Amino acid sequence: MGGKFFYLLVASTLIAYYIYKPVPENVEESWKLMLLDAAFRSLGHVGTIVEKLGLGHYMDVINLYIYAEYTPPRSDGKVIVTDTEFSHVPVRLYIPTKQSDILKRAVIFVHGGGWCVGSSTMKTYDLLSRWTSERVNAVVVSVDYRLAPKYRFPVAFEDVYSVAKYFLQSSILEKYNVDPSRIAIAGDSAGGNLAAAVTQQLLDDHDVKAKFKIQVLFYPALQAIDLELPSYQDNKNMPILTKTLMIKFISEYITSDDSFPKALETNQHVPAEFNHFFKFVNWSKWLPERFKKGHVYTDPSHRNSKTGHKHPGLLDPRLAPLLVEDIKLRGLPLTYVLTCQYDVLRDDGLMYVSRLREAGVQVAHEHVNNGVHGVLSFITGPLAVNMGHRIANNYIEWLNKNL
Repeated sequence: MGGKFFYLLVASTLIAYYIYKPVPENVEESWKLMLLDAAFRSLGHVGTIVEKLGLGHYMDVINLYIYAEYTPPRSDGKVIVTDTEFSHVPVRLYIPTKQSDILKRAVIFVHGGGWCVGSSTMKTYDLLSRWTSERVNAVVVSVDYRLAPKYRFPVAFEDVYSVAKYFLQSSILEKYNVDPSRIAIAGDSAGGNLAAAVTQQLLDDHDVKAKFKIQVLFYPALQAIDLELPSYQDNKNMPILTKTLMIKFISEYITSDDSFPKALETNQHVPAEFNHFFKFVNWSKWLPERFKKGHVYTDPSHRNSKTGHKHPGLLDPRLAPLLVEDIKLRGLPLTYVLTCQYDVLRDDGLMYVSRLREAGVQVAHEHVNNGVHGVLSFITGPLAVNMGHRIANNYIEWLNKNL
């Protein structure tokens, strides 16, 4: 009996040690966050082993979580839900039944997942889209773009852009009884990246007459040329999205070059002749003062780097919406940006807020002082967090007032 108790104690201690990950004291329901993070880390470890043994790809293992989260399209008395295609791209469509005879608002939603994982059919995105459709009385188009590494940049962008152009046609808007002056695009993380890039590109597309009234960006990834921002330094080991994982996502999205992740880790992936792009991500200029504390700005290193020559996508605004001149920002619609304190992508969002405002764009910025990356994804199941519900509710209320 004593031996069994000892082994149980040892096993329990090891499990507790694995699950435990220090989180800031002000983070709510930290035990839920630790369990979620442990689950993602476990998948990551399995993915690494599978990949090293040559049995499969890391991202295929991570996507097992996505398959487990699949939910079929279910209609009810308030929303009609169907899976269909727009311009040959899979979408999940939500049509509210309330006041079916009046013109409706619309939202194109783009899911996150580092361009490599995720789906509009996951329970969390399905629920958020359902809430949005019902409470805003809006048609919601949730896009299932193709994922890396099977489909690398710019395929994800092209899929979302194709859906947007298709939906914004006057004939399609009429079909779904949508007011062409009340359409938004929204996305979280990599989805925020795609939403921001598509919104920029549509400004110059003269074939599209209807434009977005609003863009909503939840903790978006907006550049990959400087991975030594204060948020990357301070939050590199925070739960859910570590700096290492973000580097893996960026690498898989852009290239199969095995040397690329190492170049990103050392911040030596942009050749010196492209120095002029760093003015767009100079955090000493664009970050509010309170986010600079404890940090001294130094120019990113370019020594012995040729990676940028091989991967020009790094500088492409379809991948890096932050790397454009102010003239390309003017004319963008009312923008809602949400950033989280304990997130490597925090400063991408903060700098975009500053740059948009300087360019004369109206911005509503919500910063969650105790938030972590991906919190909007944790609104279903036993590990749903209150913060995720608050963020979702705030977003939907704001959208209802402004769209």
